[in-house]
Amino acid sequence: MSSLVLAHTRYQMLEQIRVPIGLVSSAFFPAASMLAFVVPFAADDPVAATTATGSMMMIGAMSAALMGLSISVAQDREQPWNPYLRTLPAGPLPRFAGRILTTMAIMLVAVIPVLVIAGLFTEAAITVPRLLLGMAALLAGSVPFMLLGLFLGFVLSSKAAIGVSQLLFFPVAILGGLFLPPQIMPAFVQAVSPFVPSRGAVELVWAATTGSSPDPVAVVMLAGWTVVAAVAAVWAYRRDEGRRFS
Repeated sequence: MSSLVLAHTRYQMLEQIRVPIGLVSSAFFPAASMLAFVVPFAADDPVAATTATGSMMMIGAMSAALMGLSISVAQDREQPWNPYLRTLPAGPLPRFAGRILTTMAIMLVAVIPVLVIAGLFTEAAITVPRLLLGMAALLAGSVPFMLLGLFLGFVLSSKAAIGVSQLLFFPVAILGGLFLPPQIMPAFVQAVSPFVPSRGAVELVWAATTGSSPDPVAVVMLAGWTVVAAVAAVWAYRRDEGRRFS
């Protein structure tokens, strides 16, 4: 099974390298947000700059997980190669695992420009162990968004997935406090923020990189969203399987 997972991961990575626009867009948007929102306003405060850098990292991870994964899955469903793969006896696990590993690799690449900008233009400070812990928190917090990306990819066409994933991405990112700190947002946003998955995800990154205590409500809701997204992704896969192969 491990060799099949590696084969599918290699195949997916080659696809990304050959058509790198998805990787470029995943890296460009958080870097541009870093230059627009963090460098002008929080560069001189080490704690604020480090926290904001974590938020921009989460934006890049969300983009790759939610938009990138949903679009790539929807596009694959429209290719003649995909039905053939689904008839093979290996089952869906190797393909899913390969796609998830590829998405995680894209996430890690997407945060590199953010870290470079933080190091060159802000007073953000972090130790190597905390940076590694922050990367692990980033991947863990991105799980529900990858599952949501799979769900959208299995229920929508590629054109619809582009629009719907973007419509979901921006409100969830804003409500989660990724573009602006939750403390300066309107009162109703502060009340809603702990209940959206992006807030719980970024709380994990903040805790890992700065040593702050995560909001327990946000973390519990993140776990709940992960379960809901997993159920939705499994249902969407089985629905698609039944429509195409029954």
